Amino acid sequence: MARKDWGLLLLLLVVGGITAILNPRFLSAVNLLDMANLIGLFGIFSIGVGMVIITGGIDLSVGSIFALLGVVFIDLLVNRGVPWPLAILAIVAGGVVLGGLQGLLVTKAKLQPFVVTLCGLLIYRGAARYYTTDATMGFGYSDDFDWLAWLASGRSWGIPHPFMLLVVVAVVMGVLLHRSVFGRYLFAIGRNEEAARFSGIRTDAVITGAYIISGGLAGVATICLVFYTNSVSPSSFGNFYELYAIAAAVLGGCSLRGGEGSVIGIVLGTALLQVLQNLVNILGIPSSLNFAVMGTVILLGVLADQPIVRRAIPSFRARHAAPSISKAGSTSKAPDRS
Repeated sequence: MARKDWGLLLLLLVVGGITAILNPRFLSAVNLLDMANLIGLFGIFSIGVGMVIITGGIDLSVGSIFALLGVVFIDLLVNRGVPWPLAILAIVAGGVVLGGLQGLLVTKAKLQPFVVTLCGLLIYRGAARYYTTDATMGFGYSDDFDWLAWLASGRSWGIPHPFMLLVVVAVVMGVLLHRSVFGRYLFAIGRNEEAARFSGIRTDAVITGAYIISGGLAGVATICLVFYTNSVSPSSFGNFYELYAIAAAVLGGCSLRGGEGSVIGIVLGTALLQVLQNLVNILGIPSSLNFAVMGTVILLGVLADQPIVRRAIPSFRARHAAPSISKAGSTSKAPDRS
């Protein structure tokens, strides 16, 4: 863990401790397991969004992808009679395709990631509403999917399955980001894409790969979220979830300028964001302030990311400046008074 991650972990413990002092119910088993479940649900797709942010991009379409893939998933299972393994593969593949399409528009069409994913946010949400004629889709009272629902949103040994899945995803993505050539390329592109291209890195392929990962993890998260809510309203399902992901990534140390971040930091950022929201709820503060919490978190993260250190560089250089050089080429020094 980097120093920044240790600092975030300390902050998480401090905020959790303060919340527990204010309301001891915070440490109840029910509340902790509910938070673990939410951390798992939000952490999976936050890691994908974090991968895109590390390249210097952004993904605003995640929430709308949930809506579109969610209604398609329920339709495949309930109305089309598609076997659940094929339905799951179709949804994950759909996320990969949507992410890959956005990556190609960014790299090949040279469009700004903000514009591409903002258009995706609108298009996917509109497609989901058209697909269902703006009607809510659900599993009804059928017991045919109880086992699948348990697999996607149940618990084993008291631990929520989404949290277990997050651990698996975090380990895999951690190895990919911090122990592979692809991960080093992501950081290199985020720091300086042009320099990375001149050094021989296939920047277009790497950036597209980041968007594919984000889309694929969004597909995985869709399945868990659908069974968590048991229904999908295309007009509201996944609303503002992209902001949760961005806030978690920024809070976890991902620089919006690119080139910085870690998987464990994103997971800790997700956990801290959920603890803050739990603090709002457990203290009886109106839930509408959840958005204020998110906005404050993003703002503080961006402020912390600003190159404040550069202000100290001139004074640092002045204090540690090398001795001046005279025209003759010798270093000037005080006259000998002996």
